[in-house]
Amino acid sequence: MDTSKKITLATFKSFVKKNRDQLLINVSRSFDGMTDCVQSTNDSGFSTALNSNTPFNNNLGIHGVWLVFGSRDYFYHSNENGLTGIKVSNCCGSFTIAIRA
Repeated sequence: MDTSKKITLATFKSFVKKNRDQLLINVSRSFDGMTDCVQSTNDSGFSTALNSNTPFNNNLGIHGVWLVFGSRDYFYHSNENGLTGIKVSNCCGSFTIAIRA
């Protein structure tokens, strides 16, 4: 993945589509309705990205993914522990989708 180019929603969707069978996910922050804000999760690291029981356009059919669209999703390159991927942050939380490099 070329880290010199800006990541867009189209780049993210393409990355997910090309690597669907080998995706790993790490959800580091998610929205908590009880406190009405985004809270850190106690996620211990990357795990296999599972298909969502409720596939929406906003989650691309992956449990843990949530996109808000309207230029309110922020995308960053991620290279750590032999994994390369894309970190996404928005008002609903933060997660990283990656594959083994």
